Amino acid sequence: MNANTSYRGIFTIPSTPFREDGAIDISSFRRVVDFCVECGAHGLVYPVNASEFTALSDAERFQLSEVLVEHNDGRLPAIIGVAGVTQEVAAKFAKHAHDIGADGVIAMPPYIHHISEDLAFDYYQKISDAARMPVFIQNNMPPIGSNLSAACMLKLCREIEHVEYIKEETVPSTIKLSAVMKGNDGSCKGVFGGAGGRYLIEEHRRGSAGQMPGCHITDVVVALWNALEAGDTERSMYIYKEMAPLFFFEHQLPGCYKEVLYRRGVIDCPLKRNGSIPLDEISSKYLDEILKGLEPLMTWGK
Repeated sequence: MNANTSYRGIFTIPSTPFREDGAIDISSFRRVVDFCVECGAHGLVYPVNASEFTALSDAERFQLSEVLVEHNDGRLPAIIGVAGVTQEVAAKFAKHAHDIGADGVIAMPPYIHHISEDLAFDYYQKISDAARMPVFIQNNMPPIGSNLSAACMLKLCREIEHVEYIKEETVPSTIKLSAVMKGNDGSCKGVFGGAGGRYLIEEHRRGSAGQMPGCHITDVVVALWNALEAGDTERSMYIYKEMAPLFFFEHQLPGCYKEVLYRRGVIDCPLKRNGSIPLDEISSKYLDEILKGLEPLMTWGK
C-alpha cells in the first residue's frame, strides 16, 4: 500500500477451522482465505477474537499466520493479530508478522493480567518497534479487553511511530468513535468497527474507516458497506434489516461463524475447541431459514 493512502473497507476475520480431533485444518483454512477474497473483502485480519486465537498455541499462531500471508499472496492487505499476555510476547508475534511479509498488525492490550493505560504505551511501543508497519489498537470490552479511553488511544497514535489505526468495539462503540474523531489531529488514519457490523450504519455516519467482522457472511457485509459508501440509504437499511436475525442469533450462540461457513460449503468441520456451540433442532432449522433469507445478498459461489 502507498504510504500516503489509508486502509478502508471491510477487513474480514478468517475463522480457524479444526478437524474433529481438534487439530487445525490447513486445507479448509486456505479455502476460508479464498472465500474472503472472493466475497469482495478489502483486507484480512488474523488471528483475533473471531479466529479463536486464545485457543491456539503460539506455534499454531505462527504457522497459520504464515499460511494466511502465503496463500493470500498479496491479493488483500493482511493484518496479523499479535496480542500477547506481555509486551515481550506481543513483540515476538509482531516481529514474526514483519518477517513473513504482513501488511500490518493488530493487538489488544494484555488480555489475562490487564495493565494500566500508562503501561499500554510501553506495550504498543514494543509492538511498533518490532512490527515496523501499521499497528491497529484493538479496543475491546473486559474481561478480554481493557476499554482504553479515547484520549489514551489518540496519545498512542500521536506519539508512537507506527500506531495508526483503531478498532473500536467497546460499548457504546459509536460514542467512543465520535470522541476519537473529534480529538484526532490526523495521527489516527482510521477507526474500524467490530461486533460483526451490528453498528455499521451509525459508525459510517460518524466517520468510520470500515469494519472488521467475522468472515462467515463477508459478501453480505461488503454489500452493506458498498451501499453506505454509495450514499444509498434505502439499500443500506434494507441489507441491515435482512442481517438483523443473524445478529440476534449470534448474540445467543456466539461462535456460530464456523457453523455458517460449514453450511455454505467452505470448511469441512464446524467444530471449535473447548466445546461445540449448543445447536438443537429448532435453532439449527432457524439458522437455515436465516441463511436462506440472506441468499439474495450472497455473491460467493454464484
